[in-house]
Amino acid sequence: MSPDTLSAALLAVVAPLAEARRPGAAAALTVADLSLERPRNRDHGDWASNAALKLAKAVGVSPREFAQEIAVALADADGIATVEVAGPGFINIRLDAAVAGSLARTIVEAGAAYGTNETRADEVINLEFVSANPTGPIHLGGTRWAAVGDSLARILASQGARVTREYYFNDHGAQIDRFARSLVAAHEGRPTPEDGYGGGYIDDIARRVALAYEGDIDALEPAAKQEAFREIGVGFMFDEIKQSLHEFGVDFDVYFHENDLHESGAVERAIARLRELGHIYEADGATWLRSTEFGDDKDRVVIKSDGNAAYISGDLAYYLDKRERGFNRCIIMLGADHHGYVQRLMAMTAAFGDEPYVNLQILIGQMVNLVKDGQPVRMSKRAGTVVTLEDLVEIVGVDAARYALTRSSADSNLDIDLDVLQKRTNDNPVFYVQYAHARTHNVARNAAESGVTRDAFVPELLDHETESALLGALQEFPRIVAFAAEVREPHRVARYLEELAGLYHKWYDNCRVIPLGDAPVEDVHRTRLWLNDATGRVLRSGLNLLGVSAPERM
Repeated sequence: MSPDTLSAALLAVVAPLAEARRPGAAAALTVADLSLERPRNRDHGDWASNAALKLAKAVGVSPREFAQEIAVALADADGIATVEVAGPGFINIRLDAAVAGSLARTIVEAGAAYGTNETRADEVINLEFVSANPTGPIHLGGTRWAAVGDSLARILASQGARVTREYYFNDHGAQIDRFARSLVAAHEGRPTPEDGYGGGYIDDIARRVALAYEGDIDALEPAAKQEAFREIGVGFMFDEIKQSLHEFGVDFDVYFHENDLHESGAVERAIARLRELGHIYEADGATWLRSTEFGDDKDRVVIKSDGNAAYISGDLAYYLDKRERGFNRCIIMLGADHHGYVQRLMAMTAAFGDEPYVNLQILIGQMVNLVKDGQPVRMSKRAGTVVTLEDLVEIVGVDAARYALTRSSADSNLDIDLDVLQKRTNDNPVFYVQYAHARTHNVARNAAESGVTRDAFVPELLDHETESALLGALQEFPRIVAFAAEVREPHRVARYLEELAGLYHKWYDNCRVIPLGDAPVEDVHRTRLWLNDATGRVLRSGLNLLGVSAPERM
């Protein structure tokens, strides 16, 4: 019995009881009002509900008395073994062993579809993440967004959303000019400009630009020379970024060039749209967005008095472009230094007539620090000033890097202990989960050699306490993934996998799939093989949602 099925059974019992107590009390009652949770102490049952506590006042009865009524009625429902009332009115539910155990077969037969659904089929999502300037390798902050963003895209897609991964390619503005000047200086053997970029990668790209240029690049006038280094160098740098991301398991559907917004007239179209809506005005020789009407702390200059576009003009054009491309959810992942930018972006959303935090959502990511031998790692061999994606992958590998970056809330600072991630022990969380998956395959291989097959399934035999706990966790997988999609938090899947792996290891220590010695193969062994394979399936699906491999041998 799935949580959804149990919630429906609970609603079918609670609604008429509430209606009998107070007519109209159940009119708007839904399964969302009848929350189910897994008790921390498994002795309290498989599921717990606080429905009586939430509804008692509305129906005019004490929570415990209402809980007793619910318990008596629910105990007769198919698939429920016992229902008990605890404390002031909590309802503890234990499922029938056969009903609980049947989940193992359900998961195996569903395969990769278990945990997926189409509840978000109406969401057409543009998910923009990383978007690092093509002025250097991707630093750890961008690497974190690469792992979290790609995992979020996978999770959202598993719930039916149509997701486009988009990279906003900043090829316009002062940073690109600084990058070009740095390349020219490196080529000419001069020191890095005071506001420029340093590191071995600048020398590498400068050398490649000089070789790639058709003709004598040193014969060019200074302005033309800088433009040549800018155009060719940005291309080389961005190719490296894309290759690094690809090797990290992250590929984008769209690479959107900032420069296109300014050359295509998109900025002018966005301003015209806002002018039609009455939110643009002129003052002090500049063009302004009346953003204070939508919660911003001050109105924003869109076109400066010198005729140049202000930074926000690109945001206006880019957001409108996304909406015109058919996206009804635009999610942008930004670094911690952009926290103060959220309010104006939401004001912009409202000015276009959209709903802030719905049509546009901003996710803020915090800093990542690497620690080795108890000391912070601060310098890159190649970039010089920052640790990069390549540095992290070189030390711990793609799987460990992605998992470590995804298993904590992105809105919290993260310290990654490289010594832990290099261990092949249970202290290393990715090893712990991957080893559990590999163990399920090892059990299946040994079972096949011992003549244990899945040609019998007697779910009521899955009655050991570790089997009850494992089945309870497997039951939770669809809800965990759905909630991770709803709150945009992939780390919830990672933490779930660690819990599931722990419960599987305990089950493995207590319940044999293969008979001891010359003992015959019995239905309990065959049925446990279903449970073993179901666990492997869920571990594999969860790791795939995080972009982490699920090895069959370790």
